[in-house]
Amino acid sequence: MTEKSFDVIVIGSGPGGYVAAIRCAQLGLKAAVVEREHLGGICLNWGCIPTKALLRSSEVFHLMQHASDFGLKADKITYDLDKMVKRSRNIAGQLSGGVTHLLKKNKVQVFLGHGAIRSPTSVSVKIENGEESLAAKNIIIATGARARELPQIPADGKSIWTYKHALQPVRMPKKLLVVGSGAIGIEFASFFNTLGAETTIVEVLDRILPVEDEEISAFARKQFVKQGMTILEKASVEKVELKKNTVVAQIKTAEKTQELEFDTVISAVGIVGNIENLGLETLGVKVDRSHIVTDEWCRTGVDGVFAIGDVVAPPWLAHKASHEGVMVAELIAGLSTHPVKPESIAGCTYCYPQVASVGYTEAQAKERGYQVRVGRFSFIGNGKAIALGEPEGMIKTVFDSKTGELLGAHMIGAEVTELIQGYIVGRQLETTEQELMQTVFPHPTLSEMMHESVLDAYDRVIHL
Repeated sequence: MTEKSFDVIVIGSGPGGYVAAIRCAQLGLKAAVVEREHLGGICLNWGCIPTKALLRSSEVFHLMQHASDFGLKADKITYDLDKMVKRSRNIAGQLSGGVTHLLKKNKVQVFLGHGAIRSPTSVSVKIENGEESLAAKNIIIATGARARELPQIPADGKSIWTYKHALQPVRMPKKLLVVGSGAIGIEFASFFNTLGAETTIVEVLDRILPVEDEEISAFARKQFVKQGMTILEKASVEKVELKKNTVVAQIKTAEKTQELEFDTVISAVGIVGNIENLGLETLGVKVDRSHIVTDEWCRTGVDGVFAIGDVVAPPWLAHKASHEGVMVAELIAGLSTHPVKPESIAGCTYCYPQVASVGYTEAQAKERGYQVRVGRFSFIGNGKAIALGEPEGMIKTVFDSKTGELLGAHMIGAEVTELIQGYIVGRQLETTEQELMQTVFPHPTLSEMMHESVLDAYDRVIHL
């Protein structure tokens, strides 16, 4: 078998892998990508993009139901779930084709098959008609992750779903149980609840959206309950029993254990790194709880072998994976670059209302010894939010009271997943409260609330 030589081999073509390969090619390195399933990975095909397409459909449906609030008339409003799903899948397919085009344009060679690392400089790929042998001085592992399944809640695709099943629902749930209240669980709960499912969320920790600031979690909980959801915190699903068209779930809370009936359960309790059959044991690559251990430069400890994205440490986000891919490519090319700082990576949840954050929560900042100044501003005080019919929300900023450093920003409300970028740039530029307060924000915009939140932290807020 003839060995094909490259400068870099990337295993996995998700937002970490394909971006790493393209950046390598831009820097004059001969790159190859090995992909066993779909170009674009989970995010593009089964995660970020198709879920946002579905959520957009539910958002439009929600607005149509409130047409009269905007002086409009819309009668007998309904939806076609199959067409929603078809639109979502078409968008995923379109973008997957876009990745194919980008790799081809940048002269990255693609091998479709399962890749296994034979040595720090060689990869074998099982393809449809046999096997390919590849060689390179550098290997980037970008194999991503998959949904974690609890043994007491085994997914069957009929009554018990993972995120993949929920993206292609065989029917519309009437009574839905969502296990887990991270971004994935909350987004699906929001989608199906908006379409009319009677939705219950079970969270094992003491609050939903546990990685968010406590005030944001509390605000979100209030809004979800207002929308008709039932939320059980400090609760766990002990077991489920499948009956005809029904799932009986035994749910344990601090007060009691009860049995509740649902027709559908979505399990969204985290992810497991795709580390199997890669040859990591032979290489001596360290793994911790299914995720590859790396340093801040994504080096595995084996010379020339890197790992990026969801297969390594959190945060498990597409944009973090892409940035790591660029960083590793530039490191391999010998350029001066900077490691990715997890606390500078924003998190976005596209439920209704949206949630977004970057940096430390108020509690985290205090735990790290900072003396803080905190500012808050409510959507109800913003003209654009009221004009949009979106008066429910808040923006919270956390500053170091000694230096004015922006330690964290936390938002809930309409379009906050877009607004958060302003604070991300501010943190990257090491902006203090003075620069933010002296910045002129356009009117009328939602972004004015970002300004007011900063002003509030320093007792200068105008519109509250």
